[in-house]
Amino acid sequence: MNQNLADELFTMMTEDQRLLQQLFDSGELPLDSYHPRMKALHEQNASRLKEIIGAHGWPSVSLVGEETAKAAWLVVQHSVSDPEFMGKCVSLLEDAAAREDVAGWQLAFLKDRVRTLSGEPQYYGTQFDTDEKGWPTPFPIEDSATVNERRARLGLNSIEERQEQMTEQERKRRANVEQTS
Repeated sequence: MNQNLADELFTMMTEDQRLLQQLFDSGELPLDSYHPRMKALHEQNASRLKEIIGAHGWPSVSLVGEETAKAAWLVVQHSVSDPEFMGKCVSLLEDAAAREDVAGWQLAFLKDRVRTLSGEPQYYGTQFDTDEKGWPTPFPIEDSATVNERRARLGLNSIEERQEQMTEQERKRRANVEQTS
């Protein structure tokens, strides 16, 4: 395992999550647009991840450990300013997932994110929007009749179970808002 690389990727993930929480806590998020500080950090992290991939390949479990492989995934998942890079990383994650060197859910979330950002239907049903009442609903899914089979192959629960989890999170969020109002 490359500990220096693992430490660097872990720091990138930690800073991403720290800034995200700071912006939520200060009331600067959510916004209808990409927060400039978040965008700058995401672009900086993506740039560095490109260098890492160029030198080492995808930062998989065997290279950086399980938690840090998750950090690499988070960096690319947030690099929405560079959809071409995200698409290249889907291929890298497909290879790593086939070798069982990354968690399958990482591939599912990134592939779906790339597809929904480009206006295509998602494949695994990981990306959600909200309906007119603000409740979570999955973005369109390609071949939705077999989505649960695809999800199960990567270790994900059913789309129905996931939607119920998302709905429950929204119920709790709404209850929290009511208590603090």
